[in-house]
Amino acid sequence: MRRGPWLHKGVGCINCRPGKAPRPSFWSTGAVFSRRGDLVDRKKTKLVALVGPTSTGKSGLALQLAERLGGEIISADSVQVYRGFDIGTAKPSPDERRKVPHHLIDILAPEEDYSAASFRNQADRIIHRLQEKGKVIFVVGGTGLYLKVLSRGLFHGPGGDPHLRDSLRRKAEGEAEGYLHQELGKVDPESASRLHPHDTFRIIRALEVYLHSGKPLSCFQNEHGFRESPYEILKIGLAAERQELYRRIESRVDSMMENGWLKEVQDLLNRGVSARVKPMQSLGYKRLNSFLEGEMEWARAVSLIKQDTRRYAKRQITWFKADPDIRWFSAAGEIYPAIQEKILDFFNHC
Repeated sequence: MRRGPWLHKGVGCINCRPGKAPRPSFWSTGAVFSRRGDLVDRKKTKLVALVGPTSTGKSGLALQLAERLGGEIISADSVQVYRGFDIGTAKPSPDERRKVPHHLIDILAPEEDYSAASFRNQADRIIHRLQEKGKVIFVVGGTGLYLKVLSRGLFHGPGGDPHLRDSLRRKAEGEAEGYLHQELGKVDPESASRLHPHDTFRIIRALEVYLHSGKPLSCFQNEHGFRESPYEILKIGLAAERQELYRRIESRVDSMMENGWLKEVQDLLNRGVSARVKPMQSLGYKRLNSFLEGEMEWARAVSLIKQDTRRYAKRQITWFKADPDIRWFSAAGEIYPAIQEKILDFFNHC
């Protein structure tokens, strides 16, 4: 097995005796997989997860840390998996991806389905490969459900029913906005309370589970309890004061517009990508498509994108704040040294 760079290089390890070479334990420990690819319960692979609301600088920080510590990055973003959705997802640039390998980016056509289960299965395989190569593994993104299924497991509910799903999708398109969310609230209020009324795909999945099984999605989730623990994860969260976060969001949206986000959406439509596919319904893309369809003025579209993004950030904050294992750092100021020190303490056992 090839060994990676010493994590403590240039920093110093307080537990190392003078003259003794450090021996970070993570190069020789980690999960073992059976021939079937199942995790065997031995010493756990260590990961670093960088999480938090949008616009707090997670991707930039991860790039610095991975480049410095010899790591690779697994994207935990539900839209970056799709090819062509670049500007609106703040996807790492080709130059950044040459500096540090990124995984689970640009792996799907816009028409393909992707789920938390897909993420978990693919991330498990990538983590195993990177652990064998001796890489420091960073999981980075704002899709909280992805981190949850990676760190606590995934319940096994009813399989998908394409015909039922198509029927619900047609109903969503034919009824008033928010209709399916209201219907979900009648049969599964717990799931409805967690989902935004515009999150059509997850609402449809929750209704699909209920209509297929007669049992609410939240019941399956509560019974599972998310008690698995396949990895040892250092969870680091980036936070910002509310007004500062909103300022960052507005500045970021303006920058995305200047960098050609509208043209990106137009090019996708020109290539035959349907406005109804999942990534085109994601944050910002749906509003820009509405502008191109003549359904709203430009200023209104931009204003709604900023508003939607602020609301999304609030939901991310609520989600991540519920996890007591996350160690929070302010996104303002110089935080790199303190976070790097946390990572070194996590990995180095001399």
